[in-house]
Amino acid sequence: MSAARVQGALRAASVYAALSISSALILTPLAWLVCASLKRNEDFFNSLFLPAGDGLLGVAWNRLTLHHFYRLFAELGIGRALLNSVFLSSITALLATLFAAMGGYALARLRFRGRRQIDWLVLAVIVIPPPLLLAPTFQLLFQLHLLDTMAGLILPACAPAFGVYLFRQAALGSIPGELLEAARLDGCGEVRTFFAIGLPLVMPMAAAFLLITFLGMWNNYIGPQVVLQSPQRFPLAVAVAQLRGVYYQDYGLLMAGTLVSIAPVLLLFLILQRDFVSGLTSGAVKG
Repeated sequence: MSAARVQGALRAASVYAALSISSALILTPLAWLVCASLKRNEDFFNSLFLPAGDGLLGVAWNRLTLHHFYRLFAELGIGRALLNSVFLSSITALLATLFAAMGGYALARLRFRGRRQIDWLVLAVIVIPPPLLLAPTFQLLFQLHLLDTMAGLILPACAPAFGVYLFRQAALGSIPGELLEAARLDGCGEVRTFFAIGLPLVMPMAAAFLLITFLGMWNNYIGPQVVLQSPQRFPLAVAVAQLRGVYYQDYGLLMAGTLVSIAPVLLLFLILQRDFVSGLTSGAVKG
């Protein structure tokens, strides 16, 4: 075997070893969370992962329970909060992706008066920390009678400045101006040109931004507590936080609620991971 092949094999082995160690470090908290959600409260602090016993692999399998999940869905009504989160996150992600793509396309490929000023305005809005917008957003929603409604959470997130600027850059790098001119010469209007040519060309970025927006709304904790007052409208992030007691903590119940809250987004990421990575790298290389 040549020296080059030996070096290549050693390099590949070192890469796989580093990836294996990183994967173990990342998956260990998830494994602990799954084990903690299945343990009884009396076993929570007695074992690190699964309770020790005389069963297979030295585990007391008979001490594992699904009672925490039963309480979540049968007694505490966590299913309603799960549906609220799915509805809020899905609608917000779809609308925000569509409107941000339309705004970014317009700023990148349309010529109109004040376009440069709008570019600077979008950049200025990106710099503003989101917590500073809570008070004016609350006042605006109060005046529009949108407090304690799902629309009060969805509408302010439909056109994020970050998304508009992100799609502007994607449109500049991925949509050739000559292709748009050819479509206009063939009689396509601007709306048809966007949906037939512009949007498909930035679809990898759209998939990545869709996932980012979905995760942002799914993990939104402060916004729902500011806008919503009815417990039946609370999303999963708020409902899981309310599982904590004042004088007593049911740690198994908390871990089960946390596992329920991360399982859907983990599944979504596994489904869209290729589009997510390609969207993040789109435009990184010219040509």
